[in-house]
Amino acid sequence: MKKQYPTFLKGHLLTAMPALADPNFYQTVTCVCEHTPEGAVGIVVNRINSLISGKDIFDELNIDYSSDAESIKIHIGGPVHLNEIFVLHGPPFEWKGTLMVTSSIALSNTRDILEAIALHKGPECYMIALGCAGWSPDQLESEIKRNVWLTCDASKEIIFELPIETRWEAAMKKMGIDPALLSDKTGHA
Repeated sequence: MKKQYPTFLKGHLLTAMPALADPNFYQTVTCVCEHTPEGAVGIVVNRINSLISGKDIFDELNIDYSSDAESIKIHIGGPVHLNEIFVLHGPPFEWKGTLMVTSSIALSNTRDILEAIALHKGPECYMIALGCAGWSPDQLESEIKRNVWLTCDASKEIIFELPIETRWEAAMKKMGIDPALLSDKTGHA
């Protein structure tokens, strides 16, 4: 009998529960960009790589850039594919290889979007990340059943507009949860 997957989480935010001690995901917010029976891929939206800037990325790829593009923040998208660049962004969506996440958020990882961003001709809202988060088949579903993650619909405001350090709490509050009142204990009734 074929396993049924009634709910996929593409286009949702995963918000780490306080008890998640893994340093890669402690108090993270991850945008799930793809979720199928083969697994899931997401981008952590609230971790900055303090050692790398836009200048480093553009220099490494020999991309011309404006002087103010040098200081573009680079995010840590997750512990998988650490040498790969991912761009989570809003419209426009005409870049090569764009994967629509929601009707207003997409994921791209091609040179054309990086070249446009470097010259301020790219999407109005975006974040560049090195690496991504990945889950094997049924792994994410299992983690959710174990109360590792809370989920809600993705929010452009949380991903692109709020200060990095406020995104975890904002995602919790979007679900109507006061993080100060969360317990790190789990149970089942």
